[in-house]
Amino acid sequence: MRVLILFLLCAIGMASPASAADVWQQMRETPGIVLYLRHATAPGGGDPPGFDVKDCSTQRNLSAVGRTEARRIGQRLTRQGIPVAGVRTSPWCRAVDTARLLDVGPVRSMDALGSLFTVPNADRHPNTRRTRALIRAHRDRPGVLVLVGHQANISALTGVAPASGEGVVLRADANGRIEVLGRTSVSARNIGP
Repeated sequence: MRVLILFLLCAIGMASPASAADVWQQMRETPGIVLYLRHATAPGGGDPPGFDVKDCSTQRNLSAVGRTEARRIGQRLTRQGIPVAGVRTSPWCRAVDTARLLDVGPVRSMDALGSLFTVPNADRHPNTRRTRALIRAHRDRPGVLVLVGHQANISALTGVAPASGEGVVLRADANGRIEVLGRTSVSARNIGP
């Protein structure tokens, strides 16, 4: 298992993990950065059988803690002076709500960020390929592109399994490989008031 994890990290171009201060500095100063956030806390796992992505009452949704986390994530981005180029989200309600509660810019839903929780070989799924293309297209652009999605999607793309409200900082290198530059822990549990 350890060998497989190391192989996956090498295959996706895992950069040396930066310190927390370095990650925030990169987000402020480096073009082409993408912050891929897992939605804030939504109790449970997956969605109930027969859920409808267009009907929030049939899905797993943010808890009160999750709503507070989302607001605090947005506040932290603002306090850190992170220039946000855009916010894209999965159409699942917990992701849309997280993206809106960040309050860092207009939110646009993208089917390509929809949950891959039950998809085998998610790393080869068309949505993962579309997300890679989105990150590559942002490579030389100013500001941070914020993506809000799901653990399964982030893991398929990066090999990282973030906690609720945690972000993975990414950038496409000159060859188009997706590099993991670091992680941000910006949830309500660990950023203070």
